[in-house]
Amino acid sequence: MKTEKYIEQVKRLPIHGKQIIGRTDGTTIIVYQAFNQHIAKYALDNQKFGGSNYNFGRMSWIKPGFLWMMYRAGWASKENQQHILAITISLENFKKILSQATISSFDDKIFDTHQIWRDELSKTEVRLQWDPDHDPFGNKQSRKAIQLGLKGRILKQFATEWIIKIEDITDFCKNEYQKVITKNIDDLNIPFEEIIQIEDEKIEKRIGIEK
Repeated sequence: MKTEKYIEQVKRLPIHGKQIIGRTDGTTIIVYQAFNQHIAKYALDNQKFGGSNYNFGRMSWIKPGFLWMMYRAGWASKENQQHILAITISLENFKKILSQATISSFDDKIFDTHQIWRDELSKTEVRLQWDPDHDPFGNKQSRKAIQLGLKGRILKQFATEWIIKIEDITDFCKNEYQKVITKNIDDLNIPFEEIIQIEDEKIEKRIGIEK
């Protein structure tokens, strides 16, 4: 895993806006999820999701932003979120997810009327939220971070067909969190992230990209 100092990443990435920021090599992207030990073990052993503890009937949220995942999972400390998984999928399939995403709150820049938005929301299998990103201490940032909720057919595809690799990065998260606890922020390492170029105006409009 390519990492960099948090203090360097802050200088490099935008402060404001709604852009997808994450780990990519140009053809794949990493998304994060946090689970309990039973779901995580099955996923790591089989390199896909399933087993008696995984519920395909629920919406499952994926996040490309590392610090957003750390905020939500309490750096791998919250109940049922003690294992942080880094999941590699192709950018092509990630764009398929985005192309079906409907924003969870009405935005008149994306939809002309509330009714059109509600109709889209009722039939979508992908729900999108732009939430404030967070720094390592959990403080809200001006920049927005994206998370995507998957259900139904597309969740099954993501969880069982589209995954290239699943890695457990829990130890890395916990080790780096010690630097947060001691406020040793100058030495904090996080995954190298950059703006993910979607290069599709239709998708960018649909999800509300703002630079």
